[in-house]
Amino acid sequence: MEQFESFRASSLFCKKCNKAMSVREKLLLVLPDKEIFDYLCTGCAASLGQREVIAGRMPAMPERRARRVPMRLR
Repeated sequence: MEQFESFRASSLFCKKCNKAMSVREKLLLVLPDKEIFDYLCTGCAASLGQREVIAGRMPAMPERRARRVPMRLR
């Protein structure tokens, strides 16, 4: 199913916390043909799973805008 090819988890079940926890994605390994990410629990930092992204199928990341800092008047 093409609709789930770029699926990213926002929460997964953690056995240590014994409940569904939000996760953060950490880049583990960059290979010529793919990148491997690890999902870490935000509560206890346990590894809850991995995700592989094949080169050429990487989803477009939203561009981050530079934060404007107001200039101070002297």
